[in-house]
Amino acid sequence: MTQTVSASLVVIGDEILSGRTQDTNTSYLAKWLNECGIQLSETRTVPDIEAEIVAAVNALRARYDYVFTTGGIGPTHDDITAESISAAFGVPCQRHPEAYARLLAYYGEKDFTEARQRMTRVPEGGVLIDNSVSIAPGFQIENVFVMAGVPKVMQAMLETIRPRLKAGRKVWSETLIVYAPESRIAPGLEAVLDGIDDISIGSYPFYSEKSVGAQIVIRSHDKAAIARAMTALKGFCVACNYKTEVQASA
Repeated sequence: MTQTVSASLVVIGDEILSGRTQDTNTSYLAKWLNECGIQLSETRTVPDIEAEIVAAVNALRARYDYVFTTGGIGPTHDDITAESISAAFGVPCQRHPEAYARLLAYYGEKDFTEARQRMTRVPEGGVLIDNSVSIAPGFQIENVFVMAGVPKVMQAMLETIRPRLKAGRKVWSETLIVYAPESRIAPGLEAVLDGIDDISIGSYPFYSEKSVGAQIVIRSHDKAAIARAMTALKGFCVACNYKTEVQASA
């Protein structure tokens, strides 16, 4: 594949912004998408406010191939994602007959409360995203995929939409741990970047009582380019007498 496919993520929820709930979905989604050949290029975290959700979704769906959202499709009053996505697309938010039938069968008429019925709301024209964990579905409308915030449920939903996504170029990475201050490694990184095309390099310092150094992460669509960059960087470290260690590639 030579095509680059891009994606963005909108994390929705006051509980994320307050620090009450830790967001683990971003890391999982980024890795999962890369396996599909899709690059997560931007993330935004917004509160449970319709105008904020609408603004984020509309900005991102115009810029990227795909937009994913997590959170806000549950049964409580602050779960306003369905209405907000409907507003973003300018369509009604309505009870989806298939979603309603699934939840009615799951809970039974007696326990299918008004709150649970809220989980059947979908923008007009939306297509359901199956949920094998807790039944209540997410939905897709155009290039926007709306999923639950609960990590286990979000992960299950992702697997159901995999066939709907177009694949692009996967980004490979390899990490070299260099036991030297980051400032001393910098000239070697600049030389590698100047000499090899189609790579990006990230430097992530670490400090401990026993050692100081940096994890140097080389990323590229081209495995051969990564190999050349690693060889050049190792050569620089040998010349400077810096100890190195190769971490498992991804």
